[in-house]
This record gives sequence, structure tokens and C-alpha cells, in this order.
Amino acid sequence: MSKRRVLFVASTGGHLKELMQLESMFDKYDFNLITEKTKSNMYLKEKFKNKVFYMVFGTKDHMLTYPFKFLYNCIYSILLFFKLHPDYIVTTGTHTAVPICFISKFFGTKIIYIETFANITTKTMSGKMIYPISDKFIVQWESMLKLYPEATYGGWIF
Repeated sequence: MSKRRVLFVASTGGHLKELMQLESMFDKYDFNLITEKTKSNMYLKEKFKNKVFYMVFGTKDHMLTYPFKFLYNCIYSILLFFKLHPDYIVTTGTHTAVPICFISKFFGTKIIYIETFANITTKTMSGKMIYPISDKFIVQWESMLKLYPEATYGGWIF
């Protein structure tokens, strides 16, 4: 029996740091990892070889270039979906995750979203967007169950 294809997705920074807390799970699956290309995470390519794919780094702080980078990442997400055909996506967000989650959900992929540890009383933008399409939505604070009533309290992943 072949391993399930699982795609782990997170934007760079804290979201990726949280996702990497799940690294012990990687070998249990036919996994791939998607994040943004920054100097701080180039080590992932050395560590995981051809299992890592990088999106263009973009931030909403640069509103002139962000829409173009986001559009590029949306198109790249389509290509990656057809290349990888994941059975599941596990993500901690943020904007890097949204397009691949919507594309994959359309084709029947199961979506597991872990809301960030950093939010205790407010929803993240990616959380708001992915919550309605997620198959499992996990929060790390019990207080977040008030905002996401169908979520599962999973505790901290740190």
C-alpha cells in the first residue's frame, strides 16, 4: 500500500516555524513542503532535497508588487497541484497557503488547517478564508473555539 501524499504548506517566518514542529510526521507520508523563498529557509532545500518548493516571497507592505507576486503564486499553485496531487494538505497559513488549499479542495484534497499560536482572541485572514473549506480546523487556544465553533482544540504544537 502506498503512502498518502501530504503537502505541508506555510508562509515563511512564524507560520513555517510552527509547521516545522510537525517534521517528525514527514517520513510517515509521501510528503512535500511549500513555503516562500527567503534566505532564512534555504536550508530546507539542502535538508529535504526535491521535496521542497518555493513560492515568491511577497508581503502586503509592498502593495505595488504584492498583487503580481500573489498572482504568480496562484498560477504556480495550480502547476504544483497537478505535479504533486496531494491527498491531504496540512497548513499553518498564511497567504502562501490560501491558493493551493482552494485549488486542491476543488479536486477533492482534504484540508487540515492549524490556526496560528500567535492569535488568542482574533481570527487570521487565512483562517477566515480556509475555515469554510477545511476538513479539520485545529486551534491552539481554547478561547479560539468561540470564533471557530466547528474547530478542534489541539493544544500547542510547540
